[in-house]
Amino acid sequence: MVSDAGIIFNYFPNLTSKQRDQFSALYELYKFWNDQINVISRKDFETFYERHVLHSLAIAKVIQFTPGSDILDVGTGGGFPGLPLAILFPEVNFLLVDSIGKKIKVVNEVKNSIGLTNLKAEHKRAEEVNGKFDFVVSRAVTQMQDFLPWVERKFKSKQQNGYPNGVFYLKGGDLTEELSGIKNYMEIINLSDFFKEEFFETKKLVYVQLV
Repeated sequence: MVSDAGIIFNYFPNLTSKQRDQFSALYELYKFWNDQINVISRKDFETFYERHVLHSLAIAKVIQFTPGSDILDVGTGGGFPGLPLAILFPEVNFLLVDSIGKKIKVVNEVKNSIGLTNLKAEHKRAEEVNGKFDFVVSRAVTQMQDFLPWVERKFKSKQQNGYPNGVFYLKGGDLTEELSGIKNYMEIINLSDFFKEEFFETKKLVYVQLV
């Protein structure tokens, strides 16, 4: 069933009952709000759990954020990847921002409906965000060379995770040209290493160290 979160449970079998309930509730909540405010392509909705929730959670196959970490999700849209990650890491603090206010309204409505207390969502651009973070996460908001200047001064100097503080960026396709000018330490991780679905064959997670 397209409305079934089973694909999430298959790849993340150690969820608590609360986390399973929160993930299970997402389909109907997003379906309701998507009918009012289009934040997810309607043709994509049949694959909601695979292409939005599981795609977001790919970051958790690479890094387990330590409790107390602060994560900024830039250009979150309807809450991806930040909201699924906030369910998965309840002791980590997430700030989700987007320049389109109606999308943030949806994020806040979903957050409140499932009782997420470790997530804040604000209507603002990345450049307007104050504070320091361990990591910035995002899903293909723009070209990487345009994205990095938005966030390069937003990182804590102290390290507390398995990776040095930096960016985890979900992208697809051939990234050779786009990433050729990036001078920072970088890793490109194939999501097909973790997920067997065809959708993930061309999908990547790009890590860029920024401290």
